[in-house]
Amino acid sequence: MDVRAVVTAFSGAAPLPGLPDAWHWSPAPGIDFAGALSADGKRLLQLSGRDSYDEDLAVATLRFARKHEDEMVARNSFLGALEGFEPPTGRRFDAVVAVAPQVHRFYRAEKPELTEHVRLTYPAYACEFSGEESVDEAVTRYRMLGLTDLDRAPVPFLRMRFANTRTRGRSTNKGRGLTDPQRLLGELRAIEGGAGSFVEFENRHGTVWRVEWHGAWYLADWTTQNGAPREIGIEELIQFAVARLHE
Repeated sequence: MDVRAVVTAFSGAAPLPGLPDAWHWSPAPGIDFAGALSADGKRLLQLSGRDSYDEDLAVATLRFARKHEDEMVARNSFLGALEGFEPPTGRRFDAVVAVAPQVHRFYRAEKPELTEHVRLTYPAYACEFSGEESVDEAVTRYRMLGLTDLDRAPVPFLRMRFANTRTRGRSTNKGRGLTDPQRLLGELRAIEGGAGSFVEFENRHGTVWRVEWHGAWYLADWTTQNGAPREIGIEELIQFAVARLHE
């Protein structure tokens, strides 16, 4: 496929200032796309912004993705993130993520023949990815992150399981499942008063902690499932959990 010819034929496509072989187009008010040819010219590296497009950020992201595409894919072929990204002044992103066609399925309706030639590339945060995501987990994370909001805050990688003897709430997955950090903080508070209740959480490095309620909160490093628990206050526990997820 001649990717250049396809992209330049998009309605309103115009060269993206500051980056060769790159274009910007907007199919609707508030929705902006930017794309660049990969280094070998065989793929389109693309991002989009919904009510948040920033040309300088788009150029920096696509430039980084073009230079480091092989490294990103080597990290994880489905959802490959690479640290070391330096965004424009005022932005906090520290990584760029590459999303594979089998995960994003972009253009599947209007131009399905293009889908396999597109790798979505977005500014991101290193704490959001483990590098070990399966294709199913990559799809889940892609949907969770809200990547088209280019003003977004980090959504750290988190796997969790829990059981609350007071509310009878519990996770339904066999192991720890992907979830939002706000769910973790809510469940940590909710086990108060539930004898034998627990919450396990895992960060992107695969380190696991287990919190139990036995008249107070007790925290243990559970990576080897034999950590010695220590009593901890809820506010210290919340701060601890947030810090571990952002590592």
